[in-house]
Amino acid sequence: MICAGIDGGSRAIKIVLLDTNTQQILASGACDQGVDHNALASKLFDDLLQRLHLPRQAVAHIVATGYTRNGIRLAHTTITEITCHAVGVRRLLPGAMTIIEVGGQDSKLLRLDTNGFVRDFAMNDRCAAGTGRFLEVLAARLNTSLSALGDLAARSAHPASISSTCVVFAESEIIGLLASGTPPEDIVAGVQLAIAQRVAAMAGRELADPLVFTGGVALVPGMREAMENVLGRAVRVAPDPQMTGALGAAVLAARQVRSAPQIARPTE
Repeated sequence: MICAGIDGGSRAIKIVLLDTNTQQILASGACDQGVDHNALASKLFDDLLQRLHLPRQAVAHIVATGYTRNGIRLAHTTITEITCHAVGVRRLLPGAMTIIEVGGQDSKLLRLDTNGFVRDFAMNDRCAAGTGRFLEVLAARLNTSLSALGDLAARSAHPASISSTCVVFAESEIIGLLASGTPPEDIVAGVQLAIAQRVAAMAGRELADPLVFTGGVALVPGMREAMENVLGRAVRVAPDPQMTGALGAAVLAARQVRSAPQIARPTE
């Protein structure tokens, strides 16, 4: 039996197809987010099934999560991304106790108990200055790629101070720093530290190890090092960190089918 998890994030849609018997990931993929969340999710879903030469009817149950989960009509039910990221990370790294998830438009810090359940969490969704959007704006302003930011930050001797908490004002601050002759590498290092500092502000003093970094921003070179620098502890990046929410949704879909087999039905 196959179940699926769909993570409708603010910047991308991610899908995982999971074999419920072997618990193996059969296929996964992502596409850029757009206006019609359902159509984009449906196309990506069909593309993944085509790779496996399977019809939609082969998928017994689908759980959607993420920012646009309620707009994905393909799913049979929805579950909050807080729960899905916790389940997805624990599926990959069973010992994880603290999760930092930074996506395109928000950032979250999850504290888990020894059984992997979410004990409490903090979330910053009021401003994009602590998220991936900030890095996208920075890369565009410097006319470079997200993948090049890590090399730039590594060359910095004096990271710039980025004080703005709004991405619009932060961009103006970046323009001012460039105009004053601040080296791009110092600006990049300053932005990465600013994002990590916003996470640290959510975390407070209580952080249990192991600490796992996930979400699309975990893929950006230099961000793990910035987190470690600010938090003062080792930070592990989850395998395929952009997909943990979708993986968690797929695992939860499989659990729902096992606990209530009558809910399994073909996908239209």
